Amino acid sequence: MAATSLLEVGIMLAAIAIGGSVASRLGQSVIPFYVVTGILVGPEALGRLTALHVSSGEFVEVLAELGIVFLLFFLGLEFSLDRLLANRQRITAAGTVDLLINFPVGVLIGLALGWSLTEAMFLGGIVYISSSAVITKSLIDLGWIANDESDPMLGTLVFEDLAIAVYLTLMSAVVLDSGDLADVLTDLVVAMGFLLALLAVAHYGTSLVERLVAAETQELRLLRSAAVTVLAGGIALELGVSEAVAAFFVGMAVGSTSDSDAVEHLLMPIRDLFAAVFFFWIGLETDPAALVATAGLLALLVALTTPTKLVSGYLGGRSYDLDARRSFRVGAGMVTRGEFSLVIATLAAAGGTEVLRDTIPSVTVGYVLVMSVLGTTLMQYSDAVWDRLPAP
Repeated sequence: MAATSLLEVGIMLAAIAIGGSVASRLGQSVIPFYVVTGILVGPEALGRLTALHVSSGEFVEVLAELGIVFLLFFLGLEFSLDRLLANRQRITAAGTVDLLINFPVGVLIGLALGWSLTEAMFLGGIVYISSSAVITKSLIDLGWIANDESDPMLGTLVFEDLAIAVYLTLMSAVVLDSGDLADVLTDLVVAMGFLLALLAVAHYGTSLVERLVAAETQELRLLRSAAVTVLAGGIALELGVSEAVAAFFVGMAVGSTSDSDAVEHLLMPIRDLFAAVFFFWIGLETDPAALVATAGLLALLVALTTPTKLVSGYLGGRSYDLDARRSFRVGAGMVTRGEFSLVIATLAAAGGTEVLRDTIPSVTVGYVLVMSVLGTTLMQYSDAVWDRLPAP
């Protein structure tokens, strides 16, 4: 029997439960507490003192990926394709503003540090992409999922996820030095084809999806729904596409069926469990010593990229005709960075320079930690912050 692994899972769940209980007692968002809990019981803190700690292994990483998949699946349940298509011009406008403001900032910071263009491009991607998982969890916790603010936030996230699928394909070719334009184009066509196929199923395949998830018992409905969602996410990853955007489209497809409410009820506890593991995993990946070593660069990134997300999010809210206060809420919500920044950093680590191998991965983990805490806190207190700003 895998006694050690089972013990680690027990420690992980106990630590997450304690972190969540403390957050609840203090009336705070659970996300920062899950992250800090991961740091405390991880290999770089408790692991240096005792054998009773949680290792940052592949098993926990897979559980964390399930958290991303189920969070975005639930986002899709609330966001119909008709609503997406009806807002396509606004999504394009908000997403383009977000891209043009935030991506160049990271590239320029990298170039100002004397990095190569490739290294700077990786930093651009890391500071550009907001965290779908963190934002979705915050929307659910704050009860904003049905509010007007959610439309520009979710629309921008969809735009970002599609953009990052292209970005990751291109940067993978650069790092792996394949240099073959035909291979890059093939990967892009396959990735876009898979996403278009999921969109087509979401739009035209309601009866097919109903047959896939419908069952005579709750147990079978749960298993079928989970299988469809996780399989789509897994196939997406194999094809170099975001598992988050695939799960989002599957959620939209299930959301249009008569089983939507039943599936939502069944999968909600699974979502909450794996989402908690995802935020715990971010903390687990954080080395406090690396945070100290890159503190200067980390402070620079936080200082420069927080205002840019606030501005681009605010403009995105205005493009949806929201008033100034609600638009500021959008900006506050978009500040968080998370899973995709870590994916980009992992890809960079396969590169051949010291900046790609060491500096970028180290600073990215700290950046994700700080921005996830800062973003969720800003979102929670956005009205209080807005009231203290000078009148526009």
